[in-house]
Amino acid sequence: MMIVMTMAALAMVSAAPERIGQPMLDGKPLPFSEAVRVGDMLYLSGQIGRTPDGKLPAGIEAQARQTMDNIGATLAKAGAGWNDVVKCTVMLDDMKDWPAFNAVYATYFKDKKFPARSAFDADGLVLGALVEVECFAVVRKGN
Repeated sequence: MMIVMTMAALAMVSAAPERIGQPMLDGKPLPFSEAVRVGDMLYLSGQIGRTPDGKLPAGIEAQARQTMDNIGATLAKAGAGWNDVVKCTVMLDDMKDWPAFNAVYATYFKDKKFPARSAFDADGLVLGALVEVECFAVVRKGN
């Protein structure tokens, strides 16, 4: 049996993971990275809407906006932006918040080129958050 790998697949296999950002909680590091880049793929950990002072704002709109801002900050650390995002997974504490989340989410994709996406009802998100979002992005070297 002959296995043929594309150059992109070969680069992915041979690329060492680059870990980006160390999340903290109450001044202590958490046991995961904000994102990991392998080759051209960037895998972002789930983000919630914690503000820089560690608090969750009230309401789904405010938490959705802060969540997306947090994702944007992680993308920027990796030299990426919203146009590089290819897939998001959204976890909502209550699916009735789906329309309100969508209204905020859509504003982050100015050209309306939305990534693929899934949304799930997730009871009991970390720290009592109303929403958590994880994303994948494609970031070419030199971006």
